[in-house]
Amino acid sequence: MSVAKPQGTMLGHPKGLFLLFTTELWERFSYYAMRAILVLYLVDAVQSQGGHGLGWTQADALSLYGTFTGLVYLTPLIGGWLADTYLGQRKAIVIGGALMAAGQFILGTPHAWVQGMETEVFYVGLGVLILGNGLFKPNISTMVGDLYEEGDHRRDGAFTIFYMGINVGAFLSGIIVGSVVAYFDGNFQAGFLCAGIGMVLSLIIQFVFAQKLLGDIGRVPAAQLEKQKAAERGEVRKEPLTKVERDRIKVIMIMGLFTIIFWAGFEQAGGLMNLFTNDFTDRMIGSWEVPTTWFQSLNAMFIVIFAPVVASIWIRLGKNEPNSPVKFALGLILLGIGFLFMIGAVLEMGGDASAKSSMWWLVGAYFFHTMGELCLSPIGLSMVTKLAPLRIASLMMGAWFLFVAAANKIGGVVGSFIGHGGAKEEQLANAMSIFAGIAITAALSGVILYFMSDKLVDWMHGAEDGHHTEEEALEEEIAVTAEHEAIKR
Repeated sequence: MSVAKPQGTMLGHPKGLFLLFTTELWERFSYYAMRAILVLYLVDAVQSQGGHGLGWTQADALSLYGTFTGLVYLTPLIGGWLADTYLGQRKAIVIGGALMAAGQFILGTPHAWVQGMETEVFYVGLGVLILGNGLFKPNISTMVGDLYEEGDHRRDGAFTIFYMGINVGAFLSGIIVGSVVAYFDGNFQAGFLCAGIGMVLSLIIQFVFAQKLLGDIGRVPAAQLEKQKAAERGEVRKEPLTKVERDRIKVIMIMGLFTIIFWAGFEQAGGLMNLFTNDFTDRMIGSWEVPTTWFQSLNAMFIVIFAPVVASIWIRLGKNEPNSPVKFALGLILLGIGFLFMIGAVLEMGGDASAKSSMWWLVGAYFFHTMGELCLSPIGLSMVTKLAPLRIASLMMGAWFLFVAAANKIGGVVGSFIGHGGAKEEQLANAMSIFAGIAITAALSGVILYFMSDKLVDWMHGAEDGHHTEEEALEEEIAVTAEHEAIKR
């Protein structure tokens, strides 16, 4: 079964890479724009009370946020299977993108059009968005790899370029949607419409340029191609897992439990920390107030700046470079340090809910959370690809996504402990308890994992051993970070 190759290069890479870069930039802009305002929209007063939201309690809003982000990581397992088996990646991306655009526009439907059914319309929009994300998310990054032949050295650089598109979209989203909402006097539905427009731009780019720049890549379902390859090489007998393989799977499962703790804390960014920014943070610079959503762009900005720096540090350490479990432990401890800044923000207020904390506490928290992410998230993807037996590699990657999905739901439940309303002082006290609890849990987990690291490395049975030049190792580290961001975001 022949597959037409894409035509043309730019900066040494296939032009199709830059098509996928732009498509993903606008899709991530759309998703993160919606994510930045979702909780704020839910807790804003209903229209009859002068607001533009649904009037939910903060606890209910954060619980729903956790469910939504959990499903965002769960449905790609189904979407990837559908693309591999029936649809092909290109068709899955177009269908998924259309559903995501529809979901954003449904969320942006003016309340005046659906009086009395605002909540029902909201759930429909969110459901359509989740289904679309499941089809789009797993397939766009896979196509980046399909642009290159096996062993092509340009693949690593391609994921780095693609990763920059992801984070440019994530960075722009909070700033643009925040400005749009402010321009329309706090109307969050205008923000959802803005996100929908971003998704439409992504689709238009695909329709206009895909066939020319991608050829037939992504048109044929992977299962059909795999059947052809299997027929050419003959049937391969399935063998039971060896002891080495079982030990390596144990490492993936144990590290997965620790990754739940990390992401459950990290995802407070779009939930509890977002609400804290909105309600308890002094965002004034002179006479101008920084929109709450702008702080959601800090993580993407820090990643673009510091990912190459962190990758370079690991390489320069040479033989002293820490192993994967130790890097995981460091990521958890850095997450805990980030929440110490949030504790500092609460302490600055002195228990007075009418006071405001400095925005610099938030900047510090997001900085250390990003440093923790760079120590943990790319290492997780790399570890799974190194440890999973080849014949069940996709299954193990799916299991890894289930850990992330669970983390997002747990994060929403933890954030909901802020309470179902009540006095602002009570909410502030509850926020303090949550920040402190996450900080302590993350730090203790990091210490426990550090002391487990030698045993985990033993169970890896040499999977981390390798002999690379410094340049090769640096390229691999940055590429792994890029590939994980492509999947995570």
